Amino acid sequence: MSARLVLCACPDAATAAALGRALVDARLAACATVLPGATSIYRWEGRIEEAQEAVLLIKTWADRVEALAERIRAEHPYELPEVVAVEAAGGLAGYLAWIHAETRTTDTPAA
Repeated sequence: MSARLVLCACPDAATAAALGRALVDARLAACATVLPGATSIYRWEGRIEEAQEAVLLIKTWADRVEALAERIRAEHPYELPEVVAVEAAGGLAGYLAWIHAETRTTDTPAA
């Protein structure tokens, strides 16, 4: 099993939705879920910051994470966007197969 859940904070729900749509359209993700209303507290450039954000939960396959991260970096408005990939330890077999199938392109080998 090589499914991944990628977390990405965005400045607002509209930005998260546009990014999620681009990732799914490019088959870098099978699904992107926008969770608006998140409060992020973090240290940036020596100061503790707090921001209202929307979190994007991206479902993809391990062999797509690198390209997905590059696409996020290219399109995200933040200087250093959050891209954290977590390996799925389990899940519904049919759903995991769907993630795999939806992240295949004609130039992506079957895993």
